Amino acid sequence: METFAIKLNNVADSYYGFVVAVLTYINNKKSRLELVENYMNNNPSALSSDILEFISSQDDFYEDAAYANADVV
Repeated sequence: METFAIKLNNVADSYYGFVVAVLTYINNKKSRLELVENYMNNNPSALSSDILEFISSQDDFYEDAAYANADVV
């Protein structure tokens, strides 16, 4: 995971919130690491917005939303 965090920090326009958001996304489901890492490897000049757009277009993106997991109401 540390190697991937370094890779995120090396994105041209990387910023703290970007790194934390991506790490949170991949930590919630381990299969996401390979998916995002492959995207970054295939798009080495991708900016943070490109990577976040890719992540947000994934079918499971909204699985982590609070309302999706809420058992109360």
